[in-house]
Amino acid sequence: MPESGEGPGTEPCIGVEEAASDAAAIVTLAGMVIGWTRSAEELLGRSAREVVGGSVGRLLAVPEDPCRVAAIMERCRGGRAWSGVVTLSHRDGRRVAVNLRVSASFQVGDDECFLLSARERITRWAMGQSVLDGFLIRSPVGMAIVDMDLRCTWVNNTLESIGGIPREQRLGRRLTDLFPGLHAETIEDVMRKVLRTGEPVSDFEYLGWSWADPHRQHAYSTSFFPLVDVEGAVTDICYMVLDVTDRWNARQLISMVNEAGACVGSTLDVMETAQELADFAVPRFADFAIVDLLEPVFSTEGTEGTEGTEGTEGRGTWLSDAGPAVTGPVMRRAGMSSVREGCPEAIAQVGDPVDFIPPPHDLDLLVNGEPVLIPVLNPDNPQWVVEQPSRTSSMREFGLHSLISVPMRARDTVLGLTTFVRSQNPAPFTSDDVLLARELVARAAVCVDNARRYTREHHATLTLQRSLLPHTLEGGMAVDVASMYLPADAKDGVGGDWFDVIPLSGARVGLVVGDVVGHGLSAAATMGRLRTAVQTLADMDLPPDELLAHLDDLVLRLSEEESHDASADLIRTAVMGATCLYAIYDPVTRKCTLARAGHPPPILVTPEGRVSFPELPAGPPLGLGGLPFEAVDIELAENSLIGLYTDGLIEGGERDVDVAMAHLGDALRPCDLPLETLCANVRGLTSTPQSDDVAFLVARTHALSADHVASWDVACDPAAVAGARALATRQLRAWGLEELAMETELVVSELVTNAVRYAPGPVRLRLLRASRLICEVTDTSNSSPRLRHARTTDEGGRGLFLVAQLAHRWGTRHTHEGKIIWAELDSSVSAARW
Repeated sequence: MPESGEGPGTEPCIGVEEAASDAAAIVTLAGMVIGWTRSAEELLGRSAREVVGGSVGRLLAVPEDPCRVAAIMERCRGGRAWSGVVTLSHRDGRRVAVNLRVSASFQVGDDECFLLSARERITRWAMGQSVLDGFLIRSPVGMAIVDMDLRCTWVNNTLESIGGIPREQRLGRRLTDLFPGLHAETIEDVMRKVLRTGEPVSDFEYLGWSWADPHRQHAYSTSFFPLVDVEGAVTDICYMVLDVTDRWNARQLISMVNEAGACVGSTLDVMETAQELADFAVPRFADFAIVDLLEPVFSTEGTEGTEGTEGTEGRGTWLSDAGPAVTGPVMRRAGMSSVREGCPEAIAQVGDPVDFIPPPHDLDLLVNGEPVLIPVLNPDNPQWVVEQPSRTSSMREFGLHSLISVPMRARDTVLGLTTFVRSQNPAPFTSDDVLLARELVARAAVCVDNARRYTREHHATLTLQRSLLPHTLEGGMAVDVASMYLPADAKDGVGGDWFDVIPLSGARVGLVVGDVVGHGLSAAATMGRLRTAVQTLADMDLPPDELLAHLDDLVLRLSEEESHDASADLIRTAVMGATCLYAIYDPVTRKCTLARAGHPPPILVTPEGRVSFPELPAGPPLGLGGLPFEAVDIELAENSLIGLYTDGLIEGGERDVDVAMAHLGDALRPCDLPLETLCANVRGLTSTPQSDDVAFLVARTHALSADHVASWDVACDPAAVAGARALATRQLRAWGLEELAMETELVVSELVTNAVRYAPGPVRLRLLRASRLICEVTDTSNSSPRLRHARTTDEGGRGLFLVAQLAHRWGTRHTHEGKIIWAELDSSVSAARW
């Protein structure tokens, strides 16, 4: 029956799981099939109905060998199984080679039977030893075997070429003997761990040098696994080495560029950003790095001279149509760093003008050029000797041997040149390093350009802000004033804080401080508009609560107008809201009237040093609309201090407001010090850097004594005008102001005559001797006089015109009882007009 056999004692060992899946059949001694399994059906495609009851010989694909069949039967009837290879016939006609096993005979009823089990034979391919040896020796992966003492016993060709040491010199020696600088001790520690634990170590990466390429660092990935004998004991270690320098460099490039994004550009300062780039590159990438920027980059004016890359556009003042036209340096050293302390390689220091561009390039390199790679610097190169003699000497002295120069450009703007040099690192720069240098400089260029643009905008905003703030403060005889203004840190932008001192009629003075919501050019422009509005409203002699109400209406109207203006986003001056504190101090009554709109309360310090923060009605911030403001009167002793400030002085960061206000009181408690000294004390309370502007205005109050004030009640009779003139003239003689007697008589005569003629009720005349002579006439009428030009034929109407010509200034202010018409007289002004 079988085609071939292995004979006794040669049957393979079959597991229980394998035997259970074999095709099986039961055959009688006469060769008839009496049992057929489902696995047999699947193997030969024949069902049990077709096979059972028939001869087993029909299943063979070759003729039977009667002698061989008889021998097998005799063996199995003797109690011994047989196994071998036979070829069976599939139902579809194809031949199926199987491993057949015939069991020892057994009885099934009266019949002597055999169990036949078959498994389809799978060809196992064999590999010749020569092929295996060739694969191991010529594999593109470096492989070696070391013994238990970590001495090399076998190495293939690839590892021999990677290490650069002949096979004969490696055999019998350890890595620490061959590569003392290749992390050999660390690698041997890994091998010992594998020997100790029997666990493999995969993809162990490291950087190192090899004798095959001693001037360039390579990255290697090594895997270690133990070799065991038949008893499972570790006998050797095999390790495989793969040069992964390209993969390592790509990963390092991504990592370094990402790290640069976090380290470079932390501020909005051009010089600091340039220095951050140099510091980042050394020693990660280079041994010496310099960043040179064009002069226009440092300018706080316009952007001419650096933008554009086509033709001559953007060359501005440093290139002409005909090419280079520069008589001096066009760049300035903005940052540098070196592995040597003090950067001795540098020819110029930070801030110095420079003109370095690697020969043979010129200024066109900055506009249109690609990065310059000089793998090997030759100090004997004639171009370097002629064009850069000082740098040639530095190359020789410090061993500068490789260079990359990368033009710095961002948003079509030429910014400068960044140069990286190696000296202590023996590896020259490669094209891969150029990619990294380009990425580093490109990221830094965006940061430099952001800083440049911000610096210009910040400078423009500061200029606008300074131009809008008062340059001098005049408190007259009412107060002595001093101020302090601290702009916010550059990264937070200029705020909209302002203060002002406004001279008012009657020797009074208005003190105001305000804070516009937001930062930047918009806040500064809004601050200017509100300061102008406050001055205009103050000139109308409005009380503080009414002034804030009008200012609130103005802010609300401006916001509504600009919310409907399509160009508002372009000009960026939308009013978002503001806070304000306005106070009027009268030196005659020593009364201070205050009102605030969502602003911090003022600070008051008595001449004895008692500090208080008056409980004023807070009032809503400006711009909400429809809510009332309340004014409060406070009487101040002479030489009291009143301080007005913005919230930047007491808020921000982690400061507690109550603690900050207490410190402010301590700074102003020695109130007899000069006001400038007190401002310096307050300045010391501010943090650095500060996130918000700080405005502080301090005033020391004065009082007009009784000998500076004279007042009289005037009867409502035209005949009383002459008596009023006489009283005024007599008072001027007492004050020694006889030169103003004529002008004063005319002004008193006109103002008193108008009050007697047109206003019911009592009339009062008051003279104030302040920086100018002030004449006031009070009546009970609410109508304001109107200045008009009388015709030559008119009999009247020239009174106020005459007053306007004689007075330095004049006006009307309303009171609860009526109005006051006032005029300020100055001898120099009156004489000039006459």
